[in-house]
Amino acid sequence: MSAFDSPRLLADIGATYARFAIERAPRQFDSIASLRIADYPDLHATVSAYLAQHQHAGAKLIEHAAMAVANPVDGDFVRLTNAPWQFSIEAERTKLGLKTLVVVNDFTALAMAVPGLQSDEVRQVGGGAVKDGSVIGVIGAGSGLGVSGVIPAEHGWVALGTEGGHTSFSPRNEREVAILEYAWNKFSHVSFERVLSGRGIELVYAALAAHKKVSAPGEPEAQEIAKRALAGSDPLAVETMEAFCEILGTAAANLAVTLGAKAGIYVGGAIVPRLGDFFVNSRFRQRFEDKGRFSDYLKDVPTFVIHAEQATFRGVAAVLDAQLKNLQASGDSGVLAQVQRGLENFSPAERKVADYILSRPREFLNQPIAQIAQLANVSQPTVIRFCRTLGAAGLSDLKLRLAAAVTGTIPVSHAQITDDDSTVELGAKVLSNTASAILRLRDHINQSSVDQAIDALTKSKRTEIFTGGNDFTVAVDAQAKLLRVGVACGYLPQESQQVVVAQLLEAGSVALVFDVDGRSSELRDIVEILRERSITVIALTLGQTGLARRADIAIVIDHVEDTQTQLPMVSRILHLLVVDILAVGLAMRKGAQADLSTPKDAPTLTLITSHG
Repeated sequence: MSAFDSPRLLADIGATYARFAIERAPRQFDSIASLRIADYPDLHATVSAYLAQHQHAGAKLIEHAAMAVANPVDGDFVRLTNAPWQFSIEAERTKLGLKTLVVVNDFTALAMAVPGLQSDEVRQVGGGAVKDGSVIGVIGAGSGLGVSGVIPAEHGWVALGTEGGHTSFSPRNEREVAILEYAWNKFSHVSFERVLSGRGIELVYAALAAHKKVSAPGEPEAQEIAKRALAGSDPLAVETMEAFCEILGTAAANLAVTLGAKAGIYVGGAIVPRLGDFFVNSRFRQRFEDKGRFSDYLKDVPTFVIHAEQATFRGVAAVLDAQLKNLQASGDSGVLAQVQRGLENFSPAERKVADYILSRPREFLNQPIAQIAQLANVSQPTVIRFCRTLGAAGLSDLKLRLAAAVTGTIPVSHAQITDDDSTVELGAKVLSNTASAILRLRDHINQSSVDQAIDALTKSKRTEIFTGGNDFTVAVDAQAKLLRVGVACGYLPQESQQVVVAQLLEAGSVALVFDVDGRSSELRDIVEILRERSITVIALTLGQTGLARRADIAIVIDHVEDTQTQLPMVSRILHLLVVDILAVGLAMRKGAQADLSTPKDAPTLTLITSHG
């Protein structure tokens, strides 16, 4: 195989060790080394120490790197769960002088290695046959329980990033019920990871000792328990590892039926491959097939133990290679490539903006225009001209296009805030949840409904503003925005006043109804009054609600937020953004300017909001 233009740095960051390798050609790894995480203050110091030892003088500089870490990766900021490190991916890329730095979950990396494994790199346990072109499931125990899968796609495989190890542990017999009850005394929620991990083995050992009312010989660590079980020197250790194998069979079966993984379930991690014949002869496969009505389904699904060397390196190398190919294939449509090609044709001022984007693309995504202009040492109009030179409608449009080029994807997810979150984690989750919800709204909002709403508001004879519930900020903001585009509008906060105004509205008026969850009984009553009076109702609400069905025009705004147990946060932002869209649309239709005073004969807007 031909060598790469420049060698690539690969890393597998675990709880205790950071393993590194240099890939000079496809699947050719050398300079493999492990550094203790406790010996270094942060990731940058560890990588620098490795490169100082293994990037030999005269060798080509490393331009691209990929790292697997033992925790979820969602966005630029990474905080390791089992190690005292946290870092910004973009900041690390810049400090290390890399063109590309990809960071993925370690089990996502392992999953990406599975499609390339050879028959001598796995060991089948039980029957079943691989169904080509189907989904592959991957599960493995180590410091935690990793769960992932890969789906066949047109040009390769797509890995699933999951936290399936945290699904609830489900006991299948009296012994496992005893384990669950013991664990409940320590944890409010007992996941499969609590029992299928290094610490889980230790917990099961203690639980069985308590259940059998015997004294456990010391408090051995997981490695010692497994060693005793393989040697047959400790009956309690043998039963512990037997229980481990059976419970893993249940978890693997759950994964198989969840993903429809007819191409097989592959077991990796640090524990099972070391058990050898003990695991093969255990009741893992019997438990895997013990699924009631779906037993025949699972008998056809093969299970394998992964024995391949450097499997994680191979997986993370595959992720990096796919990322680089995607960037290369983007050609003329790739923003960074487009900027690079246009360097000679930009004006001197635009060249400064281009240099800034190429050197700090991730930072560019998160900065307002004023800061971009300051850091690039240009004026704000220059930034706008630069965006238009690249064919973008403006800065926001360019950022959206750049996001896909820099990250390969824009993650859309909602992370639950917990009592254990630090201030940094809390802030990151709130911001990430809001950003993800905005991107989801961008991709799913019905533009036809928006156009119909703007038309109706433009033609309305009279409009008023109503609000209800515990959050009236949307109505206040709507009033301010609409006044600035020449729409006279009032605001009546009391529900009794809202009912009276609804009863006085004449045909030809429009009601714009905001309802976060579609459960407000007061709002339903007002809507019925409006419908009886032939008032056009525009509803901004969740899909599949009574309000969405009753409205003349429904703008569906779905979100992941329980407004019954907390104040609206994400939903409030989404409704404010839709107000902005409507206000801008009205301004364009009416030819209004942002600083126009309100004309005396302007119509008013009926706005009803409810946030539960």
